[in-house]
Amino acid sequence: MGEKKTENGKDGVLYDTTPSDGVVEGIPLFAKELIAGGVAGGVAKTIVAPLERLKILFQTRSEFHNIGLLASFRRIAKTEGFLGFYRGNGASVARIVPYAALHYMAYEQYRRHIDYNFPAMGSSPVIDLLAGSLSGGTAVLFTYPLDLVRTKLAYQVVDTPRLNGKGAMTSEHVYKGIRDCFSKTYREAGMRGLYRGVAPSLFGIFPYSGLKFYFYEEMKSRVPDDYRKNIMVKLACGSVAGLLGQTFTYPLDVVRRQMQVQRLQASTSLQVKGTMGTLVMIVQKEGWKQLFSGLSINYLKVVPSVAIGFTVYDVMKAYLRVPPRDKAIVEVATKQRER
Repeated sequence: MGEKKTENGKDGVLYDTTPSDGVVEGIPLFAKELIAGGVAGGVAKTIVAPLERLKILFQTRSEFHNIGLLASFRRIAKTEGFLGFYRGNGASVARIVPYAALHYMAYEQYRRHIDYNFPAMGSSPVIDLLAGSLSGGTAVLFTYPLDLVRTKLAYQVVDTPRLNGKGAMTSEHVYKGIRDCFSKTYREAGMRGLYRGVAPSLFGIFPYSGLKFYFYEEMKSRVPDDYRKNIMVKLACGSVAGLLGQTFTYPLDVVRRQMQVQRLQASTSLQVKGTMGTLVMIVQKEGWKQLFSGLSINYLKVVPSVAIGFTVYDVMKAYLRVPPRDKAIVEVATKQRER
């Protein structure tokens, strides 16, 4: 067996250059990036799932927004138990794995395409901004129905059972699970129902995704070579990138959540139809501060989520022996010339 060797790429990842066992070697580059991105998204999303549930409740339920963070934690723990913090996480992971896989893979593909076809742009940070924005939009369009289902399931809470007019026990739960939510939503409004709220999602994801990749790559480029492979450095870069990107686009996230649960809110289900209408309704009824409801929780969630996501992605790229970006561009150029 050959001696193990490593090589430090320009992006700061320590790549294993030992001859592979044939399995990893045979995986196409785009498939490796899909796998790395999917694992990164799944791990990060599961770790922060409790905060994600609370954030959705803060954005869509005034009773949780009014009682505060700690009281909300206690209420869910008392009424739903530990698993209550992971309500809707199955749909969340089912969405985030393909979303993150497409997001990271599309980013690499777009970036290589721009580098190869527009060499005059050099290594400008604008490339990361553009590639990140396009990859975010691509991932959202393919996986949005899963995000809608996740939000509807997380919106449902467990209250004390009540008797209806006929003496039967009633429950606030409209959907029994992922499949039930999909089928009922589709029967009610078709494909349009599955994509309710997609407009503010796209408006928000283009700048957020672009800024996230821009800040992360820009910060990494300023780290000395000897420290780029340090896990704590990657976590710090990812944390700051997520915080800065999220702050500018958070109001659109609130609008999106409100649009997703409109049919569960009897008082507003027939009043609002679009992004601007929802935005105006929130400001008129609850004030402009509601547009930033749950932002403090989102900060707590974004810091570990984005940091863990970027870090796990870089580690998975090293494990799968994804070549450094400059070498990948050369490989793509070589294959195109051969064709």
